[in-house]
Amino acid sequence: MPGRGALCLGLLLPVLLGCVSAQQPGGCPDLCECSEPARTVKCVNRNLTAVPLDLPPYVRSLFITGNPLTHLPAGAFSAQLLPDLSALNLSGNHLQAVEAGALALPALRQLDLSGNALVSLSPQAFGEGGSPLEELALRGALRDHGVLFSLAALLQSGALRNLSRLDLADNGLLVLPAGMFTALPALRQLDLSNNSLVGLQNVSFQGLGQLQSLNLSNNSLAVLWNSTLTQFRSLPTLRHIDLDHNTWVCDCPIEDLVAWLKESDQVESKEALTCAYPDKMLGKALLKINSLDLNCSVPIDLPSQLQTSYVFLGIVLALIGAIFLLVLYLNRKGIKKWMHNIRDACRDHMEGYHYRYEINADPRLTNLSSNSDV
Repeated sequence: MPGRGALCLGLLLPVLLGCVSAQQPGGCPDLCECSEPARTVKCVNRNLTAVPLDLPPYVRSLFITGNPLTHLPAGAFSAQLLPDLSALNLSGNHLQAVEAGALALPALRQLDLSGNALVSLSPQAFGEGGSPLEELALRGALRDHGVLFSLAALLQSGALRNLSRLDLADNGLLVLPAGMFTALPALRQLDLSNNSLVGLQNVSFQGLGQLQSLNLSNNSLAVLWNSTLTQFRSLPTLRHIDLDHNTWVCDCPIEDLVAWLKESDQVESKEALTCAYPDKMLGKALLKINSLDLNCSVPIDLPSQLQTSYVFLGIVLALIGAIFLLVLYLNRKGIKKWMHNIRDACRDHMEGYHYRYEINADPRLTNLSSNSDV
């Protein structure tokens, strides 16, 4: 009957549509929460050990956080199935290894790997070509300092030339690899706070013409040398430098830093910067230090000191030589007599040897000598 056929079709249609939608890509993974209008997928604290394979292709923002995820193999995120993925948050997992090609996504702009325990980071993690990545957060993810050199190789390769924000805070870093930031021409914000940096002598900021903000707070910096200050002066857009909570040593080498602070408007809250050592300067504001406080009226110049020492040594040796010659001159008669005595003694000694040699060489003299003995 027509009415019964239409009723059956009406009941079957939702079931058929459900089956089709289940077979089509774009469904939400079982352990995730999806919002198609917001184009967002959240897989938070779901005990995931691998990236879900059935992520919907509409996703732009993906959160996979708080999971026992330890490894990102090549192709962990499919570039074909996730063409619009632009923000990826993988913080707070247990990630240790990121292999080559694991993050080769054509639209990726923001990546957060903070709070992981990275041991291995492939310099080709973003693929063979360049990446459109603009923001990279690695806060607390570089506790194994060996991975720092892998990161440096990745940055120096030019694969992240579009990077505008780099967060390396809270990693306990002591020093940074030389030339680590030289291939980041678009970098605007660099956060190196909450580390243990003791110096910036081998760090080059050349080429960071767009750098606007540099956070160096909560480190172990004792002084900034003139070579580093010169680089800061040469960056036209750098207007926000945070140097708070460092262990400034207020002795002679800090004069250049104090002079720069007084003339520069690049440092935030520079009035709060105080000395940590020596004890007599503890708590004194760097801006209130003058040359009398440091007692540096005579500059410490090691090469000049060495040159002065060599000149003094030469004068002393010349003086000793002159005194020796004077003594010889004053005692020339006695020395001459002493030399003659030595000559006569040597001559008598040699004549005795010569006489004995002649006797031994002539048999007749030898026999005569023997008969005389008898």
